[in-house]
Amino acid sequence: MTIEMGGPDSTAYRTGMVGAWRAADAGRRVRLVGWVHRRRDLGGLLFFDLRDRTGRLQLSLGPDWTPATVLEGARGIGAEWVIAVEGTVVTRPADAINRELATGEVEVHVEDLRVLAQAETPPIPVSAVGVELPAEELRLRYRYLDLRRDELQAALAARHRACQVVRSHLSAQGFLEIETPMLTRRTPEGARDYLVPSRVHPGEFYALPQSPQIYKQLLMVSGFDRYFQIARCLRDEDLRADRQPEFTQIDAEMSFIDENDVFRVGEGMVATLWRELLGVDVALPFPRLTFREAVERYGTDKPDLRIPIEIVDVTELLQASAFGLFQATRDTTRRIRGLVAPGGAALSRKELDELAPLARSAGAAGALWVRRGPDGLAGQFAKGLAAGLAERFAAAVGLGEGDLFVAVIGTSGAQGASTTAADAGLDVLRRHLGSRLGLYEAGAHRWLWVTEFPLFDYDPGSGRLVAMHHPFTMPLSDDVPVLLEAARQPLDAEGGRRLYEAGLRSRAYDAVYNGSELASGSIRIHDPELQQGVFRALGIGADVAREKFGFLLEAFRYGVPPHGGFAFGFDRMVMLLVGGTSLRDVIAFPKTTAARALFEGAPAPVPAEDLAELHIAVRDRQGRTTARG
Repeated sequence: MTIEMGGPDSTAYRTGMVGAWRAADAGRRVRLVGWVHRRRDLGGLLFFDLRDRTGRLQLSLGPDWTPATVLEGARGIGAEWVIAVEGTVVTRPADAINRELATGEVEVHVEDLRVLAQAETPPIPVSAVGVELPAEELRLRYRYLDLRRDELQAALAARHRACQVVRSHLSAQGFLEIETPMLTRRTPEGARDYLVPSRVHPGEFYALPQSPQIYKQLLMVSGFDRYFQIARCLRDEDLRADRQPEFTQIDAEMSFIDENDVFRVGEGMVATLWRELLGVDVALPFPRLTFREAVERYGTDKPDLRIPIEIVDVTELLQASAFGLFQATRDTTRRIRGLVAPGGAALSRKELDELAPLARSAGAAGALWVRRGPDGLAGQFAKGLAAGLAERFAAAVGLGEGDLFVAVIGTSGAQGASTTAADAGLDVLRRHLGSRLGLYEAGAHRWLWVTEFPLFDYDPGSGRLVAMHHPFTMPLSDDVPVLLEAARQPLDAEGGRRLYEAGLRSRAYDAVYNGSELASGSIRIHDPELQQGVFRALGIGADVAREKFGFLLEAFRYGVPPHGGFAFGFDRMVMLLVGGTSLRDVIAFPKTTAARALFEGAPAPVPAEDLAELHIAVRDRQGRTTARG
């Protein structure tokens, strides 16, 4: 019987992929290759599970169909050996069907077998079932073996599918995929740049891009009114959990648009991804909250809408109580805000006592609680509420019997320009109680846009304003006159603080999914006078602006369209799509939290002669030149 060639996966070594075979293929003679996942020797019969990236398939070797020399030679084969086999696809007996495998109804009766590569015993488990995985650092040291595991194979296959979906969707929307440089000029965008020395230009350096921000704006000036790129970005940030120094974002920019146009494109892309990869229909359009609304109602600019709890302001009501801490907020900017936790009265005293330290861990001063039972209110500030006030309070916040109310005292970011410690305390309490009381909406996919972020943040150390998003973000039109009036001259520290406290808003926005920020973007400034006003407010003089952004500002002199866009964090999106818990689950060769690549040993010293060719001298902490980099 001849071997039929398969589809596009067939090669000189194989008829098709391991995971492709089904009961309908019974009787076909095939040639297959892959890794030995497991072996079982039953004396007269020998079984292998053959594995490649498409799945696993049982190989059966027995005296009735396998030559004796082949059967005997196969007994020395171990796990992770690479083998090639020829044989016939047969259906398995009904009582031997493996329902856990897509190929579980069939096996291949092996008639010939060749060893393509032997393997030593792997230092980490690849095929063991139910075995606890070793420490992540060890798995990263042997990442090429770790990547053989089913979970990581599936995750990277999903990442590939997500890439194709994004490309197809945006291309159908009229976007052009355009690559931007990896070697560029250093620009101040928040984090430190990775610098690359120039061998042919001594003392000069390229920077690796933190994002394609300036280039995509230049493409709008160039007339490419719809650009996208699945872009690599690099940032030399301080160590943070689950952050990578190099990451990928879905970057898009459009001309002649406003926020609604950007949102439609972003929502359509997300809906297509969730439908194609998860079979989930995402509700469109996404709800929208301004930054101030989000902070007021949820204590954060990335609220998790799966939790049916909102923050309420009870300042005026509780200032009338006899409770000293509430009375002390009178004639101050501090507010009394809290949330009702349905069913929270059932929490133990130990669990209730944990709420204040939890709020303090987020920076808040603490937390106070009361609960409502059959006999009324009881708890830390219940005695300060007279009978009539207690009833008005319970009615105002919707505190039913069996419910808990937790209060936090402090200022709110909804009053000014950024979130506060009290906001953070309420946010962490809301998430904690939502989890503890089982209030999360199971299986939900809750998206929203958060809009009108503050235009500026304030650095009290330097007394200067800093851009909340980036210096090319368009202010909200109602706030433009205030900005231009304040920034007629460069601002001193006091002027910067006053402008910050004015709470100017921007046309920046974030896409939030189940409490995680997955995208950010903005409408960009295209008016030169307004751009100069923002630069002056940030303390960036004309000479400095030309030095840092000259090539963009020059381009803006020749006709720039209104434009804006977004950048979705692709790694994080894929992580959530596959149900991963770490970005390292969906990146083929990630770095550790210390920004090290363990299996290839990077970063690493460089010989002195190589550094000399790059015109670099390395000094130790005492200022002495070292022999090696």
